[in-house]
Amino acid sequence: MAAMRPVKTLGLLGTGVIGGGWAARALHFGIDVVAADVKPEMQAWIRGAVENAEAALSRLTFAPLPPKGTLSFTTDLRAMARRVDFIQENIPEQLELKQSVLADVSHCAPPDVIIASSTSGLMPSELQRDMQAPERFLVGHPFNPVYLLPLVELVGGGSTSGEALEAAADFYRYIGMHPLRVRREVPGHLTDRLQEALWREILHLVNDGVASTGELDDSIVYGPGLRWAAMGTNLIYHLAGGESGMRHMLQQFGPCLKWPWTKLEAPELSEQLIDRMVEGTQAQAGGRSIRELERLRDDYLVAIQQVLRQFDIGAGATLRALEERLYQQNGAAARAAVDDGAGVVAGQPLRLVETYVRPEWVDYNGHMTDSRYLQVFGDATDALLRAVGVDDAYRASGRALYTVETHVTHRSEASALEPLYVTTQILGLDDKRVHLFHNLNRRRDDRLVATGEQLYLHVNSAAGKASAMDATLRAKLEKIRIAHAGIDQPPRSGRHLSLWKS
Repeated sequence: MAAMRPVKTLGLLGTGVIGGGWAARALHFGIDVVAADVKPEMQAWIRGAVENAEAALSRLTFAPLPPKGTLSFTTDLRAMARRVDFIQENIPEQLELKQSVLADVSHCAPPDVIIASSTSGLMPSELQRDMQAPERFLVGHPFNPVYLLPLVELVGGGSTSGEALEAAADFYRYIGMHPLRVRREVPGHLTDRLQEALWREILHLVNDGVASTGELDDSIVYGPGLRWAAMGTNLIYHLAGGESGMRHMLQQFGPCLKWPWTKLEAPELSEQLIDRMVEGTQAQAGGRSIRELERLRDDYLVAIQQVLRQFDIGAGATLRALEERLYQQNGAAARAAVDDGAGVVAGQPLRLVETYVRPEWVDYNGHMTDSRYLQVFGDATDALLRAVGVDDAYRASGRALYTVETHVTHRSEASALEPLYVTTQILGLDDKRVHLFHNLNRRRDDRLVATGEQLYLHVNSAAGKASAMDATLRAKLEKIRIAHAGIDQPPRSGRHLSLWKS
């Protein structure tokens, strides 16, 4: 089979809730998206879905992101298939419909384009039956909201190649997901089978009048749900066994499995049971719209992943890995610009950071809050240091540059979503110190928003004292300093804070 191509453009075969989630995630991490749906009204829908997801996605990570991808829409499914590098199918869960559409599209998509289905339960061998080049087909089953939940189940069919599964996993990781390889195809894959077992018990308990929908959700939210965010049922039960772990747990609680606690068969969906489920969930919603509840869900999912990131566990580990890749990618681009001279132009400051005012950066006055200026200037310094070789390996060697002084001045206001960029100038340099000056500007009119002046000291971390920097590092910084020597001294540099004298 042909080697799978690098993915720069994602094609969506069908839109809807899942398609909108795929679009938002891919666009945020720099992938262009061509959304295809036979219903022309879905163009407005998917653009609205992407816009609604942006507020949460913008808070997920502060790592430097590539430029956002562009979104286009077409009602011609075949035209989409001819111009993309990866296709994600999201049409309704009807086997014959999926088989027909997938077969048709596969004759238009080049054989090195992976075609993945978001199906939540259909078997990949059945879906790929009539396809051209079926070895490039697989199931890539995500979870709603796709733009925040990192899990994607990968399931191959009888004709699926290992190369296609590996290439798909690489793409999903690139857009910040956690690909979980399912060993063999089974109806419902893995996660939905587990969710369905819990769902059946919920229906029985509501049907039998044992509990309301709200009480059952509380039984998860305030207990096992908190544990499940980082540890699955098996590891949690391993802990329940004490020092002897799972073996003791099964010996102690295994006999309970013979007790008639659960009912594996779902109850009949009578009108009375449906009414109870609807009334219960409407009471839980408390008058809030679906969009309001989506934003609430998105907010806590971002917060949970950021907390888990500190412990490098669960979805937090996926987020941390994504951020490390983004920082390395940004540093490599900056380093290439410095090494080949393209980014170091005599008489011009460096321009290494492009950003915008995230909604949560705004204070009660409606403008960018003070602490975020320090963060943006820190990002600019980080980009410069990575460009000259102060990366994870350099710090691991026991050497680093530490901030010893920072001065920030505010010149203009920046509102939410305002695009910004930072220019950086080296004002001075010796064996142990680097003197930097940053300008933060609005992208739309180049107006100066703020300045940041910083002095950095090179240290030997193990000895805990200042030390001369590496000769190669010193030479790269000196090259930039010489290029910046012709720039006028910033009028605000070297100032101290004081009241005007009368």
